[in-house]
Amino acid sequence: MNRRDFLKASGLAAAGLSLDPRSAVGAEADVKLHITPVSLEIGPGKTIKTVGYNGSSPGPILRFTEGKPVTVDVFNETDVPETVHWHGQLIPSAVDGSVEEGTPPVPPRGHRRYRFTPRPAGTRWYHTHSMAHADFTRAGFSGQFGFAIVEPAHHPGDYDQEICIAAHHWEPEIAAMGPSDNGFEVRYRSATLNGKMLGAGEPLRVRQGQRVLFRLLNASATDEIRLVLPGHRFNVIAMDGNPVPRPQMVDMIYLDIAERVDAIVEMNRPGVWVLGAAKPDEREMGMGVVVEYADRTGAPQWVQPAEVPRGPWDYSLFSNDRPAPEPDHQFDMLIQKIPGNHKDFNHWTINGKSFPDLEKLRLEKGKRYRLFFNNDSGDIHPLHLHRHTVEVAKIGDKALSGLKKDVVSVARRSTAAVDFIADNPGLTLFHCHMQLHMDFGFMQLLEYAG
Repeated sequence: MNRRDFLKASGLAAAGLSLDPRSAVGAEADVKLHITPVSLEIGPGKTIKTVGYNGSSPGPILRFTEGKPVTVDVFNETDVPETVHWHGQLIPSAVDGSVEEGTPPVPPRGHRRYRFTPRPAGTRWYHTHSMAHADFTRAGFSGQFGFAIVEPAHHPGDYDQEICIAAHHWEPEIAAMGPSDNGFEVRYRSATLNGKMLGAGEPLRVRQGQRVLFRLLNASATDEIRLVLPGHRFNVIAMDGNPVPRPQMVDMIYLDIAERVDAIVEMNRPGVWVLGAAKPDEREMGMGVVVEYADRTGAPQWVQPAEVPRGPWDYSLFSNDRPAPEPDHQFDMLIQKIPGNHKDFNHWTINGKSFPDLEKLRLEKGKRYRLFFNNDSGDIHPLHLHRHTVEVAKIGDKALSGLKKDVVSVARRSTAAVDFIADNPGLTLFHCHMQLHMDFGFMQLLEYAG
């Protein structure tokens, strides 16, 4: 089989993935991403050695137009294979950025060229999809993440300023492990918003009367976060880039790993404030940024919330209260932990098996499927389905509809369900976005019949 026949048979040519490093020669790419070692000064006297994009972390904010094809050149300037996953985009398996789906990794000191058509419009992001296992310098623990905003052809323009904020935890280490049968856990010594600890970077400058669109992303490897801007409320208009059926005013933003929230804030409390983590220990690690009104000075103000919930927020607040249509088929997923017994990391199973020993779930194009999650563990799980948008159908006993996402946070010892239309053929990866869960068995592949 020659190269052209191989590409045709594998579907890579149709998907727009070039396997030839020399393909950089010729037409100029729309975007160039360099995966490079980075020395990130997150605060005075505190520098993180990590890997990022184009010499920074977060990487550059990429802006695409929905439906307009793009070419992306990725150069891997490290000594290990890497991947770039286009999280939340409805694109072919060959360019999605998961080796489990068949996307080839970018080789060490090598290059790949990707061609795809960005969709749907909204706040998407890009990040490595490598495994870390016991290497806390790699994968989600590293600085390889950035916003990828897919603009609609016609923008409503209903805000005065846009601010993108990506949260991340740094300096991971093995933590105390709690119950006697538990495995290794991770704790952190520092945290940032947009690569800077609280007080280390420039403030976010606003003016009284502005409507500010905050695009918020949790790019942490393992921890959910809650953000507060004292004296202000967030009008949540989109989740994971998709408009919510019922926008809501909230005092606190909950973001599980990989979730995004778009929220409008009316800047109507002049002063100098801290936008930061609701948990004091995370804020003390650095997770915060100063918000400064024009012509205002003084020490940043913080007001501690009276209560910080332990679990995810209630998605039904943002959904329709009528049930989603009945699916053509339901896949039941029992999620359980195999304890590490203080000797190893915990391992994870779906219906009693761990990846790669799980059988693929079979899909028929055009049908509606339901994934029913029974979380029989004491952990919150941010569950992500690649290359498809899911509709939240149930949270516990509540039947919902209309809320479209690509990550759903499932609370401890609880159930939830999401629906999706099988409309993007090719291998599709489902997994928990918590890095240690994904690394140790919590993944499954779906495949289309025929």
